[in-house]
Amino acid sequence: MSQAGVFEAKKKNGDVYYRASFTYRNKHISLGSYDTRSRAGSAYEYAKQLIKSTASVDDYSDDCPLDFEKYVVLINFRDNRVYIKNPIYLQKRYFLYYLDRAHVYKFDIEDLFYYSEHKISRRGKHLFVADYGMQINLHSRYGIKKHAVLGRDYRFINDDKYDFRYENIEIINRYQGVRKKISRKGRISYKVVILVNGNYTVGTYPTEEMAAIAYNKAADIIKKQQPWRKYDQNYIDSLSPSRYADIYTSLPISDSLKSLNVSK
Repeated sequence: MSQAGVFEAKKKNGDVYYRASFTYRNKHISLGSYDTRSRAGSAYEYAKQLIKSTASVDDYSDDCPLDFEKYVVLINFRDNRVYIKNPIYLQKRYFLYYLDRAHVYKFDIEDLFYYSEHKISRRGKHLFVADYGMQINLHSRYGIKKHAVLGRDYRFINDDKYDFRYENIEIINRYQGVRKKISRKGRISYKVVILVNGNYTVGTYPTEEMAAIAYNKAADIIKKQQPWRKYDQNYIDSLSPSRYADIYTSLPISDSLKSLNVSK
């Protein structure tokens, strides 16, 4: 028996399943696939009522026949008249991305095109987007390096770790192994540490760029002794290759680093 908004389909192995969909504001919207005609029909009827209601995202319940992502998509389309396939709800100057009901991220409106086309995924504590066949760490879009530690290397100004608006992210240490130091008198310097059977202090330098290069130089010294060790090199795009080479050559590195016990 046919039912409005419900379509029978078959998997490659011949098993039957049911797809639900409906049209709203001239947009044909898929509501998902279901194992029974009844469940697909419930999703269709619920979606029709949802777009006529004043329900908010917070009103979602576990017994809803629609999955949460589709629920968010429909409410955003109803309220903002913009269809976005990912679970995004538009605000005036920013938007919310619902990774799930408990994890809601906030982004600047200028990022809307990107996240409309790129779905955020989570693996452990890390967030990724699939981009040109690669998994791109979400933090890297905002200048946060993969080695960065929250509170030490970067911070969220309003203390909301879900708020990725550009004005809310402060990068404290941009480079691998570099730690910004402020003395009691307000003097700024940059301490360099590198992992060699624990953190080894390479030295302290007056500028962030010099410290980043000192880390690279220390890494090169260690790798000459133990080639299997892997260190991410700092890339300093503000310096020309010749200027980088001059600083690299002249930077003092402790002789003790060459005699460290860096056994595998």
